[in-house]
Amino acid sequence: MGHGHGHATASAHHRKRLMIVLPLTLSVLVVQVVGAIMSGSLALLADAGHMATDGAGIALALFAIWIAGKPASARRTFGYQRAEILAAAVNAVLLLGLSGYILVEAVRRFADPEPVGGTIMMVTAAVGLVANGVGLWLLRDGKDESLNLKGAYLEVLGDLLGSVAVLTGAIVIQLTGWVAADALISIVIALLILPRTWKLLREAVDILLEATPRGVDLAEVRKHLLEAPGVTDVHDLHAWTITSGVPVMSAHVVVEEEALTRCGPLLDRLHECLAGHFDVEHSTLQLEPAGHVDHEGARHH
Repeated sequence: MGHGHGHATASAHHRKRLMIVLPLTLSVLVVQVVGAIMSGSLALLADAGHMATDGAGIALALFAIWIAGKPASARRTFGYQRAEILAAAVNAVLLLGLSGYILVEAVRRFADPEPVGGTIMMVTAAVGLVANGVGLWLLRDGKDESLNLKGAYLEVLGDLLGSVAVLTGAIVIQLTGWVAADALISIVIALLILPRTWKLLREAVDILLEATPRGVDLAEVRKHLLEAPGVTDVHDLHAWTITSGVPVMSAHVVVEEEALTRCGPLLDRLHECLAGHFDVEHSTLQLEPAGHVDHEGARHH
């Protein structure tokens, strides 16, 4: 029985567009880093960090499409799906460090302003604005068909807004000479990066620690399972996530003796309940008679 979701197919359909947007994003990232070094603009460096966040997001979207096609094996029964989560965690830690540096440096520059090359800053921001505009145009069709594509679209939109902010700061510096505008915009961009990066890290750590998936209430799951005819108890109920969008569940289900003789239809009903009410397509259920729990050794709730 397949466990794929429709949005994965839609993502694969638009993979070529993502493969164009990713190098475009990385190219702008390089341009912004070079521009930041040449102009001394902290805002450009902050926007480069913003681009790095979103470039990593697009790369993870492509990685998820690719990894979904990798077959499982006897050694890796879920394939390499969790590699996506490891990459996300590493990316989040690096970006938290970059955001912290930008905030500290921005505060220092408020107290001791440094010269900023407004012209280079303006040209670099304009390049980013154009490139992000092209990226939005490429992803516009897929954003309504796939959550993966919608996430990438919103990331590029965030980059475009960041470029607008840097361009605005460059114009202010050119017209007024107020170089503190660079530090101010740096703080704004860093504060935009922090919540998203923290959320990414928290979700990655939850998955690595096999926490119950967000939105899944195990008490409610137990209640639904107990409503099935013949079910008298549910224990050792666990739910975790393999990778983004792939929740799994296991449980020991105690049933009446008569129900054990027709376990096929009962299992079908229980699996349909978990898939329909909780979007858990992959579940492992052990049907057992009353009293069997006394022979199972260590128990879990």
